Amino acid sequence: MLIGYTLVGTNDMQRALAFYDALFSTVGIGRMLELPTLAGWGVSWEKPIFGIAIPADGRAASAGNGAMIALGQRSRDKVRLLHAKALEMGGTDHGAPGVRGQEGSNAFYAAYVRDLDGNKLCFYCVGPADA
Repeated sequence: MLIGYTLVGTNDMQRALAFYDALFSTVGIGRMLELPTLAGWGVSWEKPIFGIAIPADGRAASAGNGAMIALGQRSRDKVRLLHAKALEMGGTDHGAPGVRGQEGSNAFYAAYVRDLDGNKLCFYCVGPADA
């Protein structure tokens, strides 16, 4: 396994916990880890975990320019659900759900948002249109 976990920074742990709890519960993913300055969500310890953290150096968290976390989904419907939920929770749209490139058996269907701290997320799936 190449990726064990990813982390994005936050300046407001309680606000970020509420955002990601609501976002990920939309597709049945729950919080697996919570410490005073770190939390993580996933489906099992054998799969990559998505996490948030207050920076350990004590400086303010900031979104990386050009940095993005892509979160694979099993269907286009889940991509649409996550995108809509992120916007409902106060995230900002950075690309509505849709095919990037051409439709087909390996079509890349994605949606892009920024969370409450400005971190860029991509929700995506690969494959033909949902049956």
